[in-house]
Amino acid sequence: QNPIATEPNSPLGLGAMHRFGARLPRWARCAQGAAPQLAGQGVSKRTFAGSASGGISCLAMAGLAGLAVVSTRASGPICLAVSQDELKKQVGYKSVDDYVRSGMVVGLGTGSTAYFAVERVGQKLKSGELKDVVAIPTSKRTEEQARALGIPLVTLDTHPVLDVAIDGADSVDPYLNLVKGGGGAHFREKIVEAQAKTFVVIVDDTKLHDGLGPKFPIPVEIVPFCHEHTARVIEALPALKGCKAVLRMGSADNNKCDGDKPAVTDNGNYILDLHFEKALKNPSQAAEQLKRTIGVVEHGLFVGMASVVVIAGKDGISVKNKPRGWFSRL
Repeated sequence: QNPIATEPNSPLGLGAMHRFGARLPRWARCAQGAAPQLAGQGVSKRTFAGSASGGISCLAMAGLAGLAVVSTRASGPICLAVSQDELKKQVGYKSVDDYVRSGMVVGLGTGSTAYFAVERVGQKLKSGELKDVVAIPTSKRTEEQARALGIPLVTLDTHPVLDVAIDGADSVDPYLNLVKGGGGAHFREKIVEAQAKTFVVIVDDTKLHDGLGPKFPIPVEIVPFCHEHTARVIEALPALKGCKAVLRMGSADNNKCDGDKPAVTDNGNYILDLHFEKALKNPSQAAEQLKRTIGVVEHGLFVGMASVVVIAGKDGISVKNKPRGWFSRL
């Protein structure tokens, strides 16, 4: 009756054994052979039911496919869930396949989801599927990744208009307003993505929320000078009532406290993470008040900027376009 759980990246998992060339157990090899037959019978990779012996076959195929088994029993249904990294890869690749064409100027986002979009651009340039593409990175680490993949890079100084920009988000509300900046790159992301004719946001469905604020702190990049004063001023802004401004410590690449010194952005600034118990009532007003605050370089509210959000979930990939009348909801 105990559930069995396995992770695809576990050193002992079947996926790891397969990737590193280890000889699989006999039951796992049998399951490999059974996979095409199951597929031919219309059995999906994600969910299937079977007996105890069928369960073992499914477990084997789950490991080989890079999937995670959520739970199973000696007999009964087996539910498989795609890992979050696999969802990110799916949505990153699809965004490039659907929105990037030869001859385009492309904005390359920053973060764990955008990483796969950058990877896909590099793959398609190398294969020749894409030609004459130039890109503008939104952080130093994205720049390093793009150079390693052989993606030609330019800047807004020479290419002030982008055909498309692709990036992830930390939180998305029903009107496609975003919170970005968990990776500390929101200033460079915003200055690039604001110049794109089409801004494609790529997320997994855990990033969809009813409102902005409570689910993910809103990052604000500020100058180091008098940063404690700036934090107090921000906390007192009417549209941000109730927020607690916390100075990011350690690495700027995440909002976890992983060091004893203030996190420093690519631009040499500090980051305040604004924590909320309730959702922002008016993201547009909050963005405007933050922008007017002396000491604020840029905030992580991307209001009305997204053209489309591509979402990866357990049921596949879906697309949300900017709703009509979105401006009346800001």
